[in-house]
Formats: sequence, C-alpha cells, structure tokens
Amino acid sequence: LFPEMAVSLWNNLLQTTKGRLLQHRRVSLYNGAHGYKEELIKKKLQQFTGGSISLSKNDNGVGLLTVNNPKLMNAFTGTMMLELQERVTELENWKDGKGLIIYGAGNTFCSGSDLNVVKAISNSQASSDANKDGMNMCMFMQNTLTRLMRLPLISVALVQGKAIGGGAELTTACDFRLMTPGSEIRFVHKRMGLVPGWGGGARLVQIVGGGAALRLLSGAVRVDPETALRLGLSEETLSSSDETGALEEAQAWLSQYTEGPTSVIRAMKKVVAAGRELPLEAALRTEKDVFGTVWGRPANLEALVKRPKHK
Repeated sequence: LFPEMAVSLWNNLLQTTKGRLLQHRRVSLYNGAHGYKEELIKKKLQQFTGGSISLSKNDNGVGLLTVNNPKLMNAFTGTMMLELQERVTELENWKDGKGLIIYGAGNTFCSGSDLNVVKAISNSQASSDANKDGMNMCMFMQNTLTRLMRLPLISVALVQGKAIGGGAELTTACDFRLMTPGSEIRFVHKRMGLVPGWGGGARLVQIVGGGAALRLLSGAVRVDPETALRLGLSEETLSSSDETGALEEAQAWLSQYTEGPTSVIRAMKKVVAAGRELPLEAALRTEKDVFGTVWGRPANLEALVKRPKHK
C-alpha cells in the first residue's frame, strides 16, 4: 500500500506543479477585460504580408528562430507577428527543448515593425479605431514576447547588424544577448514620437537598471558592442561577423549552459523565470515545486552515484 500511496502523491505533485508552471508561463497579460480583442487584431495583421519567422529544432535541444525579411532589414510585417506567436506556441510544446537562438537573416537582426503596417493602422478611417488597433497590436506583441521570455529554454539573441526599435525590444525578451563586431542595439522610439510598445522598456530596466534604461530610451542611444558589454546588455562580443561563423560561435557559447539533462536545464530556467517575475514568497514556493520535479529523479540519482562526495 505504501509504495502505491507514494506513487500517487508523486503524480499529484507533478500535476500540480505542471499546472502552476503552465499557468504562469502561458497566462496572457491581456484579455477581454483590458479591451483586448485578439481575433480582431489578428484579422487586421493578416492583411500585411511578407517575410517569415522560421524555426528549426535540433536534436541537441537547441532551436534556431530566424527573423526573415531581409528586403526591409527584417522588419516585422503583420503576418510575421502572427507567425511569431505560432512559433512560440510550438516552442512551448517542445518537451525536448533546452535552448534557443534568435537571429535575423542576411547579417542583420531586426528593424522593428514594418512602417507600412504602422502607417496603415495609425491612419484608420476613424481615429478611435486607429487608437484601438494600435493598442491591440501593442497587447498582442507584449503577450507573445512575454510567453517567449517565460519559455523553459535558455534563450540568446544573436545581434548582427542592427537591432533597432522593436528589434531592440525583441532582444530584451531573451535571457542573453551576443553581439558581432560592428553591430548595434538602438531604441529609436523617441524619434517616432513613441515609447516601446512590445514590453522592451520594462524589460530593459530589469537588464541594465533604471538610470541606464532611461538614458538609452530618452537619448535613442546607439549601443555598440563595447557599450553593451559595459552596461550588461550583452554577454560577449563574438569574433566573427559572417552569419555562419557567428551562428557557430553562438551555439558554442550557449552549449556551456545547455549541456546536461533536459529536465534539469528546463527546471533551472523555470526557477530563474519565477525569481525574475514573482514576489519573493511566490518565487520561493515555485522553486520548491520545481525542486520536487527533479528530486529523486533519474538525473539526480545518477549524479549521487557518480559523485558521492563534493570535490
């Protein structure tokens, strides 16, 4: 009877933990109570075509997400925004995933929103409709990038060329940023008479602190690799500038953090994600729940056999 009870308790713990973590990870920031109309904004975005967001998932558990619209410096069209949401859903369902590299096609990262989309939405027939559409697009992208940030994968933005506007915001939804020589990150929103709309302002404060974030935003400062390293916005400046070489370097850099059992790597990211977002007591409870999913499991038991003593 006792073993059966233990198994039952263990399964209940796993289900409870899984439910809490899924709820935290996939919960939308905005819903109908906030005036958010997802289906309406999806129909609107569907009208603005071009480019793509592709995802390849490798056997080593590291995915490659490519922003592909080189004609417009990889600016996001409406259909690309929709595809990003689809790729994030795919990554949420990828049980073998441990890491993710996001990069732009054609040796540049991303120049934000396609201005044709912005102009069309801001010039809707009625100004009230334009405002609603703009706010819904803002909420749509914040929802998607928050889910991206909460993925149980260690994510890296590989910045080549320019990451400007919404492209700079996209880098902040990753755990880390790597830059190539001559690249730049620039929050140019002020020049458009705007503030970040994809959540990049709030995330930037978490990464570099309030003072530095205010300088970068209010000054529309061009952040080169050296400055990014000093601010803690970038982890490392890679040596290669070509796409193939930079990707190989980024994969090698990420591998030092994704080596090991998938369950443990994903658990580490869940603990950090909770600590980054939740109040301390809730983060501690989440950490306890995540601990319960790895304690006494194969990776833990195997490690105890291999390493009976601390060295």
